[in-house]
Amino acid sequence: MHIFFSGIGGTAISSLALIAHEAGYEVSGSDARPSQYLEYLKQHGVTNTHIGVDRDFIASVHAKNPIDWFVYGSAQPMDFPNHPEFAFCEENNIKQSKRDEFLSQFITDKNLKLIAVAGTHGKTTTTAMLVWLAQKLDLKASWSVGGKISFGDIGHFEPHGQYLIYEADEFDRNFLSFYPHISLIAGIDWDHPDIYPTRESYLDAFREFLDQSQRAVLWHTDAEALGLDQNDKYLILDDKAPDIDRRVTLAGHVNRLDAWLVVKALAQLPQFPIERSLEIINRFPGLSRRFEQIVPGLYTDYAHTPPKIRGALQLAHETAGDNVVVVYEGLHNTRQHFIKIELADLFDGVKQLYVVPSYLAREDKNLELLTPDKILNLLSNSTRNNAHTATLDDELKQSIKKHIQAGDLVLCLSAGGAGSLDDWIRKEFKQ
Repeated sequence: MHIFFSGIGGTAISSLALIAHEAGYEVSGSDARPSQYLEYLKQHGVTNTHIGVDRDFIASVHAKNPIDWFVYGSAQPMDFPNHPEFAFCEENNIKQSKRDEFLSQFITDKNLKLIAVAGTHGKTTTTAMLVWLAQKLDLKASWSVGGKISFGDIGHFEPHGQYLIYEADEFDRNFLSFYPHISLIAGIDWDHPDIYPTRESYLDAFREFLDQSQRAVLWHTDAEALGLDQNDKYLILDDKAPDIDRRVTLAGHVNRLDAWLVVKALAQLPQFPIERSLEIINRFPGLSRRFEQIVPGLYTDYAHTPPKIRGALQLAHETAGDNVVVVYEGLHNTRQHFIKIELADLFDGVKQLYVVPSYLAREDKNLELLTPDKILNLLSNSTRNNAHTATLDDELKQSIKKHIQAGDLVLCLSAGGAGSLDDWIRKEFKQ
């Protein structure tokens, strides 16, 4: 089968492309812009790719070997309303679907049991921890992770495995295409108002997802918000349990929570006792863009919702005390409007804050652009006293260098992707 992935350089699509490649499918694809994930795919044998959104490339690929399935990410129809690849597929009767439909069919075809990780925040770290444990415990599993890991590929197909570990994203209702064997909910806090206009509609989607799951592990706080009670289907964990910080030794309270969730979830499979899993999870090496050190003193983190930002800041303060400097790049102008009340005191504890322009994608064009100056005006007086606007230029680079030399920890909260703050610091601060 020949699968063409549109948006193949995206985080979620690239891992599916790698899984399909390893499963023996022919894989090709395109993306509007270059990315580290596209380069990653090329290094792993997925070379029939193209930078640009046009008709010529997909037509040439189809002429050489007919495409059976055109798979695209949620952003493609939003970012490109007159997408030439969609038109080509319609004219040539090529099957089209979003990535969730393809993966759902793949799970059925390969007779896999799905271990799904969902939630507003913590999905990628929790998924990576599951993969780490699966490897060390010799649980034969395929996986798809929304970030680079040092102990495996972002996507992997295990031909003799019975499980697929998957980061199930709620955006565009993606996760409702699946019927998991076990679901883990890493944490719920209303997000994606463009898809879920009210908090209740967001919670309803998670209720539906859990209803489709055979078994689920989640925190008491989330179960309470969803109106769920402990029963044979739901294992509800106490997020205030002292054992979490006592028995999990990883840095950062959010990481300890994610680790506890994973250990408890795998204990639902009888061959994985908690004591052994705890010993392994405490050696978890971390993953890309989750408090990832670029050079000593400089870290990048994908945190973009208030709970994740608080978690990243807690870890930074746990590491460096009061000497924490933040460079903040909002992920989407739409989200900055959505969280602007919470932005007010989010950075009150930091030594210095630099606000750079938000990373724009899938935007509501009717919303005012919240520039760094306007975001600064949303902040509390105590934060504004230590805050500056900035751009990704040499002046910011020299400021970061001075902070590092002074012994500060500089935490870059960045969207990632081409042209982002994350992309910029990787280029400017190469080892």
